[in-house]
Amino acid sequence: MINLVGKRYWYFAFSLLIIIPGLIAMGITWAQTGQPFRLAIDFTGGTLLELKFAKPQAFHTDDVVQVFSQFGLSTSEVYVQPSGNDSLVIRTKEISNDTKIQVENALRVKYGDLTEQRAESVGPSVGAEVAQRASIAVLLAAIAILLYITWAFRKVPQPFRYGACAVIAMAHDVLVVLGTAAIFGLLFGWEVDSLYLTALLTVIGFSVHDTIVVFDRIRENMSRMRSISFEDVVNHSILQTLDRSINTQLTVLFTLAALMLFGGLTIRHFIVTLFIGILSGSYSSIFNAAPLLVVWENGELRKLFSGGQKKPVVA
Repeated sequence: MINLVGKRYWYFAFSLLIIIPGLIAMGITWAQTGQPFRLAIDFTGGTLLELKFAKPQAFHTDDVVQVFSQFGLSTSEVYVQPSGNDSLVIRTKEISNDTKIQVENALRVKYGDLTEQRAESVGPSVGAEVAQRASIAVLLAAIAILLYITWAFRKVPQPFRYGACAVIAMAHDVLVVLGTAAIFGLLFGWEVDSLYLTALLTVIGFSVHDTIVVFDRIRENMSRMRSISFEDVVNHSILQTLDRSINTQLTVLFTLAALMLFGGLTIRHFIVTLFIGILSGSYSSIFNAAPLLVVWENGELRKLFSGGQKKPVVA
């Protein structure tokens, strides 16, 4: 039998190797901008344009974004939303009136005559209050997961540990996603927008799903394998669910990979965030959450902090 759990500290070290650079990148970005990430116009505000075209047509948002890029706007600074088959709602960073006129003329050349229905400066659609509420939602979700798993595993010894390990694995995935956003912001200028927030919340849901599958198999095997150690039960349970976990996650990852390669530019950052988060969730449920149960059961953290020294026996 492959001893996956026996190499648990290598898995923990690999997780730290992924998380720590992200935390450093967040610190660097904070020092540069006062924020841990580069924020898109969804958070900072900008210019809102609503354009109505004379002829109905099928708009390709990537083509519209490319028109704006000719005037110094990056693809992450332009968000295009078709409204019916003859209108576009466009949000960009703050642009001057001259740039707006030039963009509209370029769109006329490409799509025909248009009428400007609305042009105004707008505040952030996803402000600090929404981001704060999202953080509170994540915290409440973590508490709910902790309580639910503790209740669901109430018939096994120390059920609280299962809930706590699931929450720790979820926190691992959140840190991976946040860290990669900061790293990509420094290296490629990627910005955090409302779609990123959606992807992060989706990753949290996927993170716990596979962890519960592994924990449930551990619960079943504990009643069947009473003669072997808890570490061996956990290792056997991971191996039993490994094929299922990998196959399930690969179907999602293949789909996301296809969207990354062939999807539009406007959703690419969203897809990349989902891909990284789900990949991290697959890893943490197998190589972090379950091995943490073994560490807790064996009291290894207590031994680590005490230096592995035993108290002297008083005669």
